[in-house]
Amino acid sequence: MITTSSAVPHDTPRSRHMVICGDDGLARRLAVELDAVCGETVTVVLPSRHHEHGGEIDALHQDPSSGIELFVAARPDEQALRAAGVEQAVALALTYGDDQTNMMAALLARSINPSVRLVIRMYHRERGRHLEQLLDRAVLARRNRPNASPHDAPPFDLPLDTSTTVLSDADTAVPELVAAAALGHGHTLQVAGKVFRGVVRPAGTPPHTADLATLAVFSGADRHDPRSEDSAETPGDGGTQLLPDTVTAYNSQFTHGRLMLEEVTADRTLEAPSASRGIGGWLRERLTHLPWKVFVSREMTSVFGVLAAVVALLSLATYAAVDGIPLWKAVYLPLLDIFTMGDPATGEPRARKFLQLIAGFTGIAILPLVVAATINATGAFRAASINHLPADGLRDHIVLVGLGKVGTRVLVRLRSAHHRVVAVERDPQARGVAVARELGVPLILEDATGPRALELARIGQSASLLVLTSDDSANLDIVMAAREANSDVRAVMRLYDDDFAATVSLTLRASYPDAVTRSRSVSALASPAFAAAMMGRHVVGVMPVERGVLLFTTVDVAGHPALEGFSVHEAFARNEWRVLAVGAAVSGTPVASPSDTLGGQDLSDRSGFDWRPPHGRVLRAGDRVVLATTRRGLDILTRGAPTAPDAA
Repeated sequence: MITTSSAVPHDTPRSRHMVICGDDGLARRLAVELDAVCGETVTVVLPSRHHEHGGEIDALHQDPSSGIELFVAARPDEQALRAAGVEQAVALALTYGDDQTNMMAALLARSINPSVRLVIRMYHRERGRHLEQLLDRAVLARRNRPNASPHDAPPFDLPLDTSTTVLSDADTAVPELVAAAALGHGHTLQVAGKVFRGVVRPAGTPPHTADLATLAVFSGADRHDPRSEDSAETPGDGGTQLLPDTVTAYNSQFTHGRLMLEEVTADRTLEAPSASRGIGGWLRERLTHLPWKVFVSREMTSVFGVLAAVVALLSLATYAAVDGIPLWKAVYLPLLDIFTMGDPATGEPRARKFLQLIAGFTGIAILPLVVAATINATGAFRAASINHLPADGLRDHIVLVGLGKVGTRVLVRLRSAHHRVVAVERDPQARGVAVARELGVPLILEDATGPRALELARIGQSASLLVLTSDDSANLDIVMAAREANSDVRAVMRLYDDDFAATVSLTLRASYPDAVTRSRSVSALASPAFAAAMMGRHVVGVMPVERGVLLFTTVDVAGHPALEGFSVHEAFARNEWRVLAVGAAVSGTPVASPSDTLGGQDLSDRSGFDWRPPHGRVLRAGDRVVLATTRRGLDILTRGAPTAPDAA
């Protein structure tokens, strides 16, 4: 939930117009962020006031202190975009859950307003990259015209890399969800060609040589102290302090946990296991994991044991009653009789005829039991074959519930880091089911709110539980059931409503004081990055810290009142931003995103960032800096407000 402490007063002039198309949780949070925190005029295009989160957005519109306007249109077609004011808009965010709808709307918007800043939500990474390149060509063509207006690019905007930004709410939220579930593993991110990791240092831990900066000071002795659940962007709020000053960071190392930014010498991200195992490997894996043990169940063993005993008795009697009969035939004939396969003993001795009648009546009595047991075992085999049950000895694994858009990305990230995972999903057609099978992850295709699913996933022996379904109530039910089975399991659940999430966390913490319980909202984790992109900042990394977030962005120093002319030491705003690196701003050269390369060369290498700049280094025009900022700090930097830096 956006706090009102940093909200923009209602009487603040609102000169820029921004448009949001969508009606889900991300659209709502983004509208609140831009309106209340950034002070922008926002128009939200809704398919309906009653579907999804349309009612909540409509309530924001009805609030007298809100600057949010509404426009209802079934589709984001040209007429709807023009009516919403895209022609005059500075930025347009497309947050529909369907990639194709967002693509079509983005192409229309670029034709209506070639200079509008586009922020597009897309799940498909490769498609998003191609779309970003396509749409930016229009901006390049416009700016390269001889009569291009100098006002095409707002102050402090980077010339190329902020025109079109394709983001994924799933990718933005996944690192925090993975870090929250995988105890002891910090969040890794790439900024300007280098790899960094957020590492939690408990109280009393000495500094490491690889530490670059203190990103946060927790209110407790370590991150998992219950008092450190809520992040505070201002001192005195009683929670985790983001971007503290040097004195606070130094003094707190003896009594409080700290989040440090650590430089990693090489990218240690591990790739997901290869799916190209060949037909033979795939067949061996499937045969190995088939539930053959259903055919040796107690029911099957009892029925076929009785049948074997009857055959043995009749065979012995036949062998004793019929002179000269070989042993094999003494066994063969009772079997024919039991299964009524036709070999009447008309010319045989009376004892043989008598035994044949007994075998026939025995067959009539026992065959239905054999058929029933076989059918039951076959059905159980078929049902169990759909599931890929974990090994009996599996322990200290992560149980992941929900294989939708977010759950699939979380699963891949966990497996790429070689975590042991058991997945639970009730929909066989869910996005991540095929991915789980390809990765060889144990899979339970059952409703996790039922009594069996968590038991099959061995929740009692697991270390962590990550619940990512889209139903808040179901997620809470699953966590409470898991707590009954394993009171020590580390539980992380996806909850949209912040007030509900806070209440749940407090209640579970009080009931299970020794267990770790965390709640996370995907839209809350993603909205700061979307808002920053709409405001014209190139966010190259996002690091959630408890219920707050740190953004890593690049800014040109030239003309910036809070940076130019100040030293690195002076250009620090406590709890708002910190300069991490200084490099040269190359005119017309975009700052690379974490994975962008051109001709095999990382574009960011051209700027030569110094990640340990001297505190006395004065920032001048021609410099470009990498900053770690809070949401409020990014808002100040974006608006270019003259703010006196608070030196560390």
